[in-house]
Amino acid sequence: MNVLTFIHSHIQTFFPMADQIKALNDYLRNAEKILFFTGAGISTNSGIPDYRGPQGVWKTRQPVYFDDFMNSHDARVEYWDFKLESWENYKTVQPNSIHHTIAEIENAGKLLMLVTQNVDGLHVFAGNSREKLVEIHGTDRLVECMACHEFTGPDAHFEFFKKTNEPPVCAKCGGFLKPATISFGQSLRQDDLQKANNAALLCDCVIALGSTLSVQPAASLPRLAAQRNVPYIIINRGATDHDGLPQVRLRLDGDVANFLPAAVKMGLR
Repeated sequence: MNVLTFIHSHIQTFFPMADQIKALNDYLRNAEKILFFTGAGISTNSGIPDYRGPQGVWKTRQPVYFDDFMNSHDARVEYWDFKLESWENYKTVQPNSIHHTIAEIENAGKLLMLVTQNVDGLHVFAGNSREKLVEIHGTDRLVECMACHEFTGPDAHFEFFKKTNEPPVCAKCGGFLKPATISFGQSLRQDDLQKANNAALLCDCVIALGSTLSVQPAASLPRLAAQRNVPYIIINRGATDHDGLPQVRLRLDGDVANFLPAAVKMGLR
């Protein structure tokens, strides 16, 4: 590890925030094909709870596994009941400064790909294009039939469940309907995984935001890029599974909103 890499990887400990933001800006200026990897920590400022933090969703509710959803009526009821909470929240949430800043980076021509673990759809609402977005864990903004794989809007299905407490089924084929997210035990969509992998092999900088980098295989994507010796930057409040990796050039601890928007305001060229 050279002196510059050592300083940047330890900048959180030794330098004030202004210098941390300047170091981040340096990487943004020098990059032309950035791969962003975002997690639940970037949406908490929009009022969406995270999953594994101190107040995380999984502290109060256990996840419904995919096989259980497919084989148990009670599990489908539990799953739709859990998703109903998110749907009610989505009626009012809006993108925050982090989402808007990543859209600004795309508009500046520096975004190669945005891979998100989030299912809230806020990156699209902030202005990121679908061509440069991989929602690796799916989206709550659509409902998918598990039999014919037709996608429909969620509102009517949630209204039906709210009134009947019965999991909705597909009007076309009678198959089980499920919000179009990837459940525990469900395989990632191969097209999305391939698109994300391709970006990891082409990017010249990878930046992980608001993720504990603990959920596999999604969390392997930024590391795949970093193994090519491109700069790897992690910004997260609290520890991540990639802390201490030799490939990490810059590690900033805290709210992403305190770092990324300020770094972009300093200019991207």
